[in-house]
Amino acid sequence: MMRRVPPEMFQFAVASKAELYTAILHGFGEANERLETALGIDEVRARLRSVGWLEALDDEELAAALGQLERWGLLDVIQNHGENYRTAADYERRNLQYSLTKQGEAAYAGVQHALSVLASTGALQTAVLDAIADRLDELYVLLTTPDSQDRRIFSTVQELEGHLEALRNNTKQFNAELQRLLRGEGADLTTFHEVKSATVAYLQEFVTNLDQRCHAIATAGGRIEQHGVEAMHHRALAGAELPPTSEDGAEEQWLAHRRARWDGLRAWFWPADGSTPRAEQLHTVARRAIVTLLQVLDRIVESRRRSSSAAADFRTLARWFSVAPSDEDLHRLWSAAFGLGSARHAHLAHPDPELVAPSTPWAQAPPVEVSALLRRSGRTERFTRTGKVRDVAELKQQRAERARAERAQLEQTWSALATDGPVRLSRFAELDHTVFEHLLDLLGRALAAPADEHGRRVGTTADGRAEVLLRDPDDGLRAELCTQHGRLTGPDYLVEVWLADIPGEAAG
Repeated sequence: MMRRVPPEMFQFAVASKAELYTAILHGFGEANERLETALGIDEVRARLRSVGWLEALDDEELAAALGQLERWGLLDVIQNHGENYRTAADYERRNLQYSLTKQGEAAYAGVQHALSVLASTGALQTAVLDAIADRLDELYVLLTTPDSQDRRIFSTVQELEGHLEALRNNTKQFNAELQRLLRGEGADLTTFHEVKSATVAYLQEFVTNLDQRCHAIATAGGRIEQHGVEAMHHRALAGAELPPTSEDGAEEQWLAHRRARWDGLRAWFWPADGSTPRAEQLHTVARRAIVTLLQVLDRIVESRRRSSSAAADFRTLARWFSVAPSDEDLHRLWSAAFGLGSARHAHLAHPDPELVAPSTPWAQAPPVEVSALLRRSGRTERFTRTGKVRDVAELKQQRAERARAERAQLEQTWSALATDGPVRLSRFAELDHTVFEHLLDLLGRALAAPADEHGRRVGTTADGRAEVLLRDPDDGLRAELCTQHGRLTGPDYLVEVWLADIPGEAAG
């Protein structure tokens, strides 16, 4: 059930003295950061100067403002019985102490959050995705280490939730700003082009390797769930060292909040109901934004390009005619504008001119065939010797030899990777770089496939030539593969590679 915000909670922000009320709450907020929970009227005045309030303000006006904030439930007023007062005036001035109520702290935090959202810009940050994966890996290590501290688990859970919240907020803000950018109709063309180019490059950089990052997060989260999320939250609760409170069920509320955050993490990267993860929607949003940005730019270019009309062309032509210096220039202008000259086919004759008398009128003369080239360009066809056909037999032979060499090399590669049964990945300790690339492609296809009920993953090449069966023995062993260009380390999976027999392949 949604809790209702008290109607007077943000009354200070729209009242007639909103600037003064906001400055007072700002001063109390800074005092709380310095662990000063109660302020007298002199301390309040000093805090107002520290936050930038420079207008003259007497004690009655300040007391009236403090009283109004008290009536709204934002300030609490207490008497300071532990102070020594030398005079009655000193007692009247220093007796009352003001402090923020819980509702006042919430109102101040709400205003600060609203100002920060107005000043902030959204972002799609791959560093946040990497940080989420790192925190999940760190939590798994802490949970599987017998002597790990609960405080460390609590701090890591807090960091994980902070990164997830940053991902959600930044993604929402960036998407909203992107939509506002796409709706911008009055933007300068040069400025919009620069912003568009930078935004497209930014989106392309974010989309690169997004699948691998999301897969790493889902894998790390799945390991923690196998160990027990509820146990992790209880250890984090023990490490949180919550203070004693009069409210019942505070610890249960804390655990419920942690479970809700974990469910949000699941919904983003590996939903329990098998639906599409929200992180995959980032791919769609980014690619659609790239296409839309290009389309918007095209529309702006088209809208700013002046269309030419026949009336405008004739008016311009009339002005040119009016300023032509001579009749010859007028004739050249007429010929250039309308192209009305002598008939280009008048020189053509009947195939047998003797059958047509020279005195025959044009309307009664038989038709003469006019070529399409003459109609289009005004030039007649010229028939020359046919070009020599190039002999491509040698080129075909070279291509066939190159294809056979590539096929032989590929067969040798698959033969080197084929196994008689399940083997450890560490068996492929040293490989040629070409063989290593094919093995890496097979492993990537298998890891991208969903696991069956036995934890096995199957990957197949695009041509169906080779298949790989991958299974994680979950024993923590590591494998290291070496090539001429470097080394690759990872889990020591059980790998089985077999080749499919393709009919007719050997003959090709």
